[in-house]
Amino acid sequence: MGDSEEEEAEMTSPARPGETAPLESFRLADDGHIPNNAALPLVVYRNVLPLDGADPAAACEALFAENDWNGGWRDGIYPYHHYHATTHEALGIVRGEARVRFGGEAGPVVTVRAGDVVVIPAGVGHKSEGATGDLLVVGAYPGGREPDMCTGRGDTRLRALASIAHVPLPAADPVYGVKGPLLGAWRLGHP
Repeated sequence: MGDSEEEEAEMTSPARPGETAPLESFRLADDGHIPNNAALPLVVYRNVLPLDGADPAAACEALFAENDWNGGWRDGIYPYHHYHATTHEALGIVRGEARVRFGGEAGPVVTVRAGDVVVIPAGVGHKSEGATGDLLVVGAYPGGREPDMCTGRGDTRLRALASIAHVPLPAADPVYGVKGPLLGAWRLGHP
């Protein structure tokens, strides 16, 4: 795959009746540098955030917090490969657009836009490949977990792999709560 190509996602129907937004999922294998997470797919929800109102970032933070995804921040996406071995991460795109490569140099490039939410399992690499100047992302972590910062370089790989294996599933989907499709998708692959 060339660097400019976008990989097609596996389209999955919501796991629970009554949900309206299908999710896109990507299963990403260890590439030798970035461990990724073979058990849990990366999940993308399209156009699920409320963007009307005076402060869409605050609305996103409130939605995430209501579903026990906290420790939020507002910024962009780093332009280098990185992952978190201690926690999963939710990214709410509240303004602008970005092309994000997931899973390392050979991973898919996914375009995310205002209104989208990406849920990144522990261990899955992510890197901005370019963004509009107005990009604003809200990030959060489940259950008050603290993120670490791993880049796939150095001798921390074995420690990171051990940590990733012990990160618990979240209690709730960051968008839809305890009945959200994320939990069904992740429980299928979690030991």
